[in-house]
Amino acid sequence: MNAGYDARGRARTRKKERMTAGRPLPENVVPLHQRILPRYRALLARWLEAGRPMGLCEASAFIRDRQGPVDGPHEDYVLIWVRENIDPAYMVLADGMSWLVVDAVRQQTLARTRTFAAALHFIRPVLPPEAAA
Repeated sequence: MNAGYDARGRARTRKKERMTAGRPLPENVVPLHQRILPRYRALLARWLEAGRPMGLCEASAFIRDRQGPVDGPHEDYVLIWVRENIDPAYMVLADGMSWLVVDAVRQQTLARTRTFAAALHFIRPVLPPEAAA
């Protein structure tokens, strides 16, 4: 018997396992992914402008089209450049109901925050908390 077929001669198919944090998800679990909303992009623009004197240089939001395939490991994320370096310094991305701040050069998680505004505040606290809301 061929390894690619079952006892009745039908082709075997492998179910693609959904993974989260390196562990397979049960079939009845749907992963939750936050999106970068327009209000987050507006906050990012205000934060970037306020942080320019503190070395913030540029920020770009990468938002995946829901109709297209996932190109990378993350659906939506923000890259932040500081002090005119060629490589981005930080990446902000959603992880379930949290936001991660990742060192983009070393690929190490620096912080896990409850809100997008708190993630930006972790990088550079340039907006007062009431302005970030």
